Amino acid sequence: MNLRAPQRTGIVFFPAFDWAIDPTHPEREERLLYTRDQIFEEGLLDIDGIVQFPPRVAAEADVARVHTGLPALADHLSDSHLISAGGAIEAGRRVLDGEVERAFALVRPPGHHARRVVWGLRGFCVINIEAVMIEHLRRHHGPDLRVAVVDTDCHHGDGTQDVYWNDPDTLFISIHQDGRTLYPGSGFPDEFGGPNAYGATLNVPLPPGTTDEGLLHVIDHLVLPVLEDWKPDLVINSAGQDNHFTDPITDMAITAQGYAELTRRLRPHVAVLEGGYSVQDALPYVNTGILLAMAGLDTRHVVEPDYRPGRFTVSEDARRYVERLCEILLEKYRDRDGLRRSAFGDRAHHREERQVFYDGAGITEHQAETVRLCDACGGSVQLETWVQPSRKALVVEIPRRCCPACRSDAEAAWERAGLDRYRWVELRDRPADRVERKTAGRSG
Repeated sequence: MNLRAPQRTGIVFFPAFDWAIDPTHPEREERLLYTRDQIFEEGLLDIDGIVQFPPRVAAEADVARVHTGLPALADHLSDSHLISAGGAIEAGRRVLDGEVERAFALVRPPGHHARRVVWGLRGFCVINIEAVMIEHLRRHHGPDLRVAVVDTDCHHGDGTQDVYWNDPDTLFISIHQDGRTLYPGSGFPDEFGGPNAYGATLNVPLPPGTTDEGLLHVIDHLVLPVLEDWKPDLVINSAGQDNHFTDPITDMAITAQGYAELTRRLRPHVAVLEGGYSVQDALPYVNTGILLAMAGLDTRHVVEPDYRPGRFTVSEDARRYVERLCEILLEKYRDRDGLRRSAFGDRAHHREERQVFYDGAGITEHQAETVRLCDACGGSVQLETWVQPSRKALVVEIPRRCCPACRSDAEAAWERAGLDRYRWVELRDRPADRVERKTAGRSG
């Protein structure tokens, strides 16, 4: 009798043979080739209910819904980036179209460090493939799609956080190694969302050496209660696997069994591969465990070669820290409306300044963001960005569910923004799915 998956599950596979930072870089094609071999050797594609779909090529318009590229978006895109994002789109569309219940996009290059503005490569990422997928799905399946992104990569998903910082309809939860010990140095509990989306961002920084027990405690005692309250239409797992105990660039102690159990409890509709650089000792086993868990199949026999029972223990201090952190964050989430009033009061606009380092490009971006406070929508946004004062851009955003007052505010900002001050001025009209740019010397 053939084995049947209780949950019909799709796989989209794209190893990006023609894209690499350099031949010996940890983010390279072998990350997926060993997984492909493992999936074939275990006969997972012979299981009734596990099906493979080819990736599509995302259009530049799909990327432009999410990103402002400077000097131009096309300067940063390769075919591999478009296919990686297209693979995530394909996984999401197959789920929403009802062809499968779950889907796993095993694709690269990764994307969760790519922010709204793209000046270059940072954290191995250029475009945010989860965000490109989400906004494509909203365009084709309805703008009111309520989404939760749970990022379990070892590194803080600062790019996804930035994309959805002002979006009250997208919940972002990042579970990661403490930013005081790991790139990108962010992802702390006080990063709680923009003024009109306060509480829609939750960050869970875990101490180095966190084991399966600690990770699963976060899922059970924070993530699942928040998801139950949020009631998303779609749950996406940014499935980074660099929390594994053999990963060469991190310091966590998660096993293949821990990842499989996380997936079983979280029950994401779509999982998208992010990091994970132990290409032989971890990725084939972790990916197999995630796929089997998504399909509702037994994962007890998925064990990596270097694992032995009892190898990892957690101190009592670390256990209490994780437990208390979950308690604080859950209490904070439940009191988000009161905390928003205390934090922002009745002011008309909120201004925030930040710096963003591009490790892949060796540059520092400066940003100054002004958001109109609004109880009806995500608020109009004016984002100044520059790497040199003489090359300054202004991005004006009309939010997806926009009230008349915020539209008027954004359109006025667009009209008065002069090219005597900015080299580029971009209007992002999300309800109209339109991007318009004025450039010094021309417009279009």
